[in-house]
Amino acid sequence: MSRNNLPGDRNSLSVREIELPDIDAIVHYWMNADPMFLKGMGVDVGKLPTEGQWREMLTGQVIAPIEKKQSYCLIWEQGGRPIGHCNTRPIIFGKEAYMHLHLWDAGIRAKGLGVELVKMSLPWFFRNLGLQKLFCEPYALNPAPNRTLEKAGFDLVREYITTPGFLNFEQPVKRWEISVEKMG
Repeated sequence: MSRNNLPGDRNSLSVREIELPDIDAIVHYWMNADPMFLKGMGVDVGKLPTEGQWREMLTGQVIAPIEKKQSYCLIWEQGGRPIGHCNTRPIIFGKEAYMHLHLWDAGIRAKGLGVELVKMSLPWFFRNLGLQKLFCEPYALNPAPNRTLEKAGFDLVREYITTPGFLNFEQPVKRWEISVEKMG
């Protein structure tokens, strides 16, 4: 195995916008995820779209003009190979958005890659969406994304109970925030 393919290698990481061929990998991630893993992320598996619905939503997201996107997605790569995605939904173009983080393979989680990939993603979101603020509201009982956000420079704003997205059950979340000013 070459150095660039090691699970924890941060030197070979890259970020790019989603393309139509990436849809299969994202659909596979959601359709084949272990239900306990999804529950640990705060997902209500009963709310998951069908494969066809995923494809339709993602295709619409890829082809829509940036100002009209309901979700803006970046693909995370290691050594040129897609390993996850990060998207914003909802978006108020020119103002704010809510970010979601997904590493697809359990074997590469908990190695510090998420922190580096989030840091690499932030300029894309702020520049391309014209954001003033970016929020992330992970499940409060899921420590991994909360640690990632703190290490990536987000500020913890508050913890409260809500249903944070269309896939989620009501849950305690931690609201993390980073502003364009903090980005420098």
